[in-house]
Amino acid sequence: MSTGIIVGIVVAVIVIGAAVLAGMVVLRRRRLQQRFGPEYGRLVGERDSRREAEAELTERERRVEELDIQPLTDPARAKYAGQWASIQEQFVDAPAEAVSRARLLVAAVMTERGYPAGNDDQVLADLSVWHSGTLDRYRAAEEISRRAAAGAVSTEELRRAMVDYRALLGDLVGEPGDAGSGSAAVAVGTSEPFTESEKEEMTA
Repeated sequence: MSTGIIVGIVVAVIVIGAAVLAGMVVLRRRRLQQRFGPEYGRLVGERDSRREAEAELTERERRVEELDIQPLTDPARAKYAGQWASIQEQFVDAPAEAVSRARLLVAAVMTERGYPAGNDDQVLADLSVWHSGTLDRYRAAEEISRRAAAGAVSTEELRRAMVDYRALLGDLVGEPGDAGSGSAAVAVGTSEPFTESEKEEMTA
């Protein structure tokens, strides 16, 4: 076999290998984009490179797989749905206190599902694996809760926090595979937790 043929074979193998590798990178990127949704774009914008962001998202998946996240039992779902109904009723008379209770309820469900309590950034990272679709809403609710502690929020903002906490709670009470689909939201109420008359009373 001539040297030219050997060189040609080596080049062909290198080209094919590079194409396969590039294809694997594209598939991995697409999978991460589908799983993490808006969180993928947010992290890419914050990190020095797309590769660094994707490595971090992959590490998040590995960590959460090791946590052994479990679905809630039916009695637990019923319990939390009842607690949410009580909190929602409290909102009309004491909105700040209701939001504080909603925050604690979400944290309690996270703990029962198997998400460890820790610093805020780690909690968000863990939630992003199964609940990326409602993660930005949870961030918004948490920001309102922090400002509410200083008395620097309106009733409408508190209502928005309730709606956003409910969005994540709807994911958390469902099966892990349902995360982000919104299919579990019926367990904690409809998509709009307040009637028009209640909203008028709250903003009066």
